[in-house]
Amino acid sequence: MGNSSNNDINKTTEQLYAEREKRIMDTFRLKQPDRIPIILGFGYFMSKVGGITNQDLYERPEKMLKILEKLLLQFQPDSYLGLFGSPEPSKILGDRMTKWPGYGLGSDGTFQFNESEFMKAEDYDGFLEDMSDFAVRTYLPRAFGSLEGFSSLPPLAMSLFGYYNLTNLLSLNSPSVIEALEAVSKATQAVLTSARQTEKMIKKIAAIGFPPPEFAMGLVLGAPFDFMSDTMRGMRGIFLDVMRNPEKLLAAEQKVLHLQIKYAVSTAKITGNSYAHIPLHLGSDGFMSLKEFEKFYWPQFKDMILQLIDAGITPSVFYEGVWDQRIEYLAELPKGKTIGMFQDSDIFRVKDVLGDIMCIQGGMPVSMLAGGSVEQVREHTHRLCEYVGKGGGYLMTTSVPELQNCKTELIQAWVDACRDYGQY
Repeated sequence: MGNSSNNDINKTTEQLYAEREKRIMDTFRLKQPDRIPIILGFGYFMSKVGGITNQDLYERPEKMLKILEKLLLQFQPDSYLGLFGSPEPSKILGDRMTKWPGYGLGSDGTFQFNESEFMKAEDYDGFLEDMSDFAVRTYLPRAFGSLEGFSSLPPLAMSLFGYYNLTNLLSLNSPSVIEALEAVSKATQAVLTSARQTEKMIKKIAAIGFPPPEFAMGLVLGAPFDFMSDTMRGMRGIFLDVMRNPEKLLAAEQKVLHLQIKYAVSTAKITGNSYAHIPLHLGSDGFMSLKEFEKFYWPQFKDMILQLIDAGITPSVFYEGVWDQRIEYLAELPKGKTIGMFQDSDIFRVKDVLGDIMCIQGGMPVSMLAGGSVEQVREHTHRLCEYVGKGGGYLMTTSVPELQNCKTELIQAWVDACRDYGQY
């Protein structure tokens, strides 16, 4: 690899779009593109550039779009990430597990996940007996304030009693149930509004030559262990279960594994998007021993990955934290079938072990773009391109998809260095 001048200036937006898209897709397939692609996750960096609050980014989508267009034309990445989700459904439903700018936080706060124990240890039997009934009548009223009325519903399976169950419909007439149903309807409309805004943004950005990050727009899944922990048992509860309720935890993991596969397959058929984004949380180094990892985390996660691949769905996995003690396990995954983004793992060792197994993303610490020097940024980028980028299959990104608090001049130095040193 070596230096090369930027020849994109005289190309049409259609040419640039096609080249960028091909560059990324070749990298996913472990092929060697013309140069290493780079994706910028702007996130709350956009509010800093635009002189607005983080809350404004969600509430003023047209303003956010203008800021995003400006940044894309300035930095010229191959693709981009904007903001994740919308706070509106959470506001409507009284979501107790998230906090957003202007909802649970100040106007310049950043999205927070407020982990709680919405499923108790004594709930395992009910969960395992009838997962859907538990979800609607027990879990939702605990996790969402506006859905507390669902706790007064009769057992959902009574619907199987057909005509004889019609008298139970009277329960739907209670004020609390009506309020909950209305909240669900309003939240659905909020989700649709957000989806339409996203679709509009993607089309406008495509018109200036930048393809969307399809791998990040797919459905969101969780490793079975994380699924049980993140939104139900919480970290404290799940690790107590490892010691006190291991068999029930393992049985529950199988339940949510199969649930997610069914959901993924049906959703992919409806939407046509064949990617599944899977952020991993408690499987990294430091959360559990390798013995526990081999029993409670890895077999279930690997099984889910293999079933997704068999269904024609590409898993795009974010290996959050440090996976240095677990990299060899990932070598068991099928070659060229998954995408792996690594946060704080040794990216050079990741290349050594997984370079011919999966498309690798990551490598640039956000901390360096916030407090480093131009020389440090260029030197590190050069090393990434020469070592991790060797032979293809490497997509340049930051350690987390968020540039908040990063310096504009350092981002520019990073992008320029990637172009200079990332040519094949």
